[in-house]
Amino acid sequence: MGKRVKKKQRIRKRQRKAPPKKKPKFAHAIWKLYKVENGKIVRLRPTCPKCGPGVFLADHGDRFACGRCGYTVFKAAAASK
Repeated sequence: MGKRVKKKQRIRKRQRKAPPKKKPKFAHAIWKLYKVENGKIVRLRPTCPKCGPGVFLADHGDRFACGRCGYTVFKAAAASK
């Protein structure tokens, strides 16, 4: 067996770019789901009747939809009831 040769180090011609700074994340999205009125908490979106309380229906312009089970209620039908 032969003698091992040391690997040559790579010479950098210019400095490395600094990584971009991360923006702080806004972790208060829960504020969009609840509102405080007269000292009581009010839910701003309807809850899913299949999944139960705690699972909100997403607002999609013309309908409310559950992201968990797929339950959908159209707003025109909900407004007429």
